[in-house]
Amino acid sequence: MNSQPKATSRKQETREKVLAAAARAIREQGPTRVGVLEIMREAGLTHGGFYAHFTSKDDMVAAAIDWMFATTRARKAARAERDPASDTLAQWITEYVSPRHRDDAGQGCPLTTLTNDIRHASAPARAAFDAGAAAMIGRIAARLPADEPEPDKRAMAILAQMVGAVALARAVSDPALSDAILAATSQDLVQP
Repeated sequence: MNSQPKATSRKQETREKVLAAAARAIREQGPTRVGVLEIMREAGLTHGGFYAHFTSKDDMVAAAIDWMFATTRARKAARAERDPASDTLAQWITEYVSPRHRDDAGQGCPLTTLTNDIRHASAPARAAFDAGAAAMIGRIAARLPADEPEPDKRAMAILAQMVGAVALARAVSDPALSDAILAATSQDLVQP
């Protein structure tokens, strides 16, 4: 009777390892270029254990995208609990549109890394991406001033600028131009 919770906990821990490895690989390579074998190796597991956690590669990719957004939300919530001042829209923008986020694609927001590749992914992966984007729009809208006439539209525009700035800053080869893109966008959004 006591072995069931341990087995479930161990299985969940293993699944989390696979999801973390998959999330990193998907962010760095895109959802269509990752392989199950490489992800299982990265997680320190054998290929044979894959089907104990997922029905297919598409299932794993969708779960990993969900996991990316969920872990980002959890980190933000924990930080906001420790430091409520960090939960402002200006703080979110400043952290998101930053050299640190630009330089850490393997751990960064899935919106910046998957925007170009997600259109080639499976329907479940796209649905997970859509849900994550919609949730971010909602969180941004909730942090806008109460008198904002169309908070969802404004939140969509802000998110598009944030994602675009980080993606473009990663794409350009000139470090000075990359930094300038981030600085200009952050300034524009924080001090409209």
